[in-house]
Amino acid sequence: MTDTVAAGAAPTGGAKQPRSVRVVLLALMIAMMLGMLDNMIIGTAMPTIVGELGGLEHLSWVVTAYTLATAASTPVWGKVGDMYGRKGSFIISIVIFLIGSALSGMAQDMGQLIAFRAVQGLGAGGLMVGVMAIIGDLIPPRERGKYQGMMAAVMAAAMIGGPLVGGTITDNWGWRWAFYINLPLGAIALAAVGAVLHLPRKRSQAGIDYLGVALLTVGITAIVLVTTWGGTEYAWTSTRIMELIALGVASLVGFVFWQTRAAEPVVPLHIFRSLNFTLMSVIGFIVGFVMFGATLFLPLYQQSVQGASATNSGLLLLPMLGAMLVTSMVAGRVTTNTGRYKVFPVAGSALLVLGLYLLSTMDTGTSRLTSGVFMAVVGLGMGCLMQITMLVAQNSVELKDMGVASSTTTLFRTLGSSFGVAVMGALFNHRVQDVMAERAGALGSKVTERSAQLDAASLAKLPEAAREAYQHAVSSGTHGAFLLGAAVAVLSLAAAVFVREVPLKGADPQREDAPAPAPETV
Repeated sequence: MTDTVAAGAAPTGGAKQPRSVRVVLLALMIAMMLGMLDNMIIGTAMPTIVGELGGLEHLSWVVTAYTLATAASTPVWGKVGDMYGRKGSFIISIVIFLIGSALSGMAQDMGQLIAFRAVQGLGAGGLMVGVMAIIGDLIPPRERGKYQGMMAAVMAAAMIGGPLVGGTITDNWGWRWAFYINLPLGAIALAAVGAVLHLPRKRSQAGIDYLGVALLTVGITAIVLVTTWGGTEYAWTSTRIMELIALGVASLVGFVFWQTRAAEPVVPLHIFRSLNFTLMSVIGFIVGFVMFGATLFLPLYQQSVQGASATNSGLLLLPMLGAMLVTSMVAGRVTTNTGRYKVFPVAGSALLVLGLYLLSTMDTGTSRLTSGVFMAVVGLGMGCLMQITMLVAQNSVELKDMGVASSTTTLFRTLGSSFGVAVMGALFNHRVQDVMAERAGALGSKVTERSAQLDAASLAKLPEAAREAYQHAVSSGTHGAFLLGAAVAVLSLAAAVFVREVPLKGADPQREDAPAPAPETV
């Protein structure tokens, strides 16, 4: 980074001193940590929450309400930031998130907790988009690669530390502090952003596209509910799932049609004319599909088959997340120094295919060292892809569309994670139940009748023959899930091959105030 934030990166109305920029970046990382860490912490605290509030039958809605609100609000936050100013919308999203956190900590029953988690989710949608868009405003893409390692470090810390922090807080302070802990961190982020972040104020003459917001919200909600409920609450062929699919398709078709006519569309379709932006959206979707599937099934495999402790489940992912962190930092530094980036989506996708295929070969005899090496290969691939997708997507649009570019890319990754968990989960569950019925007969079918995923306590109570059968079943289920992931990752490799290496804006230090090259279009 130069002595000042590049003026060509955004018309900030004046250069920023390095110290101010570092303070802003610290605040942005805290905000990103808040959005990512919350679900990880709450997952560990959920048994205690249910024990106090009751409402076990509504347990899944504590997570679903948050996920739905986050996904549905993500594109709206991006557009609002573009129209009315990034700083104001970001501060509002932090405030909403903190209000939701405080209310969730004070919830007296499960219904209140679900409602307050939805409020939290509304704010969280703005946190992630705001962080990416503000970095896009402050730092030109050529320099932005340096900060990829920071974002990857936050993600790795959230995934590894979330369950540990959640367990520690719940055991020592009570589950309500799993929400209250957000308040001091959020206050620090608010103070830093309010004091040192200076971006131009905007005021769009056009109003918010309320019809577009409504259609997109209904469409996203239907998709998330289908992927959440399908195969669990309702059969995939049930009337309820079919109705949701029809509603989702109709809403999204109507949304696309309306976006061509709206005065100020929520997601301006012209951003998809950039081939690179479209390809990054596809790759982001696949990264979400694979990453969240891997983080769900790897701990399950290691706990059920390799006998690892569930208490430190986050640490089981350390080989993958550590490799992701290191590779992301290297990719960012190379991109900054050379201005070249196409090699990373191609190499990352190839490593992802290889790593997932290797994970699919694991069986009941695979050692922890071997599985750790396989996970590291997946981590290397994700490290090449995680931040590069956002960097190239932002480089493919004009500054005025930075918010919607960031939010759309984030939305595709979120939807990818929903589909990944649902599709890989359905394949895993089906395979586990088949193998259990095959190896343990009626007892095996009874064991997995309610759920194909057993906790450590349930697994310990099984007869040895049934326990061995379950270990083989989990091994078979993960084989199918990771093999599917490898096949999906091939699509990412195909998309990466067609990426065009458009020069990064601000690449020439002598011409940082010059107009950026026009993005490639389809």
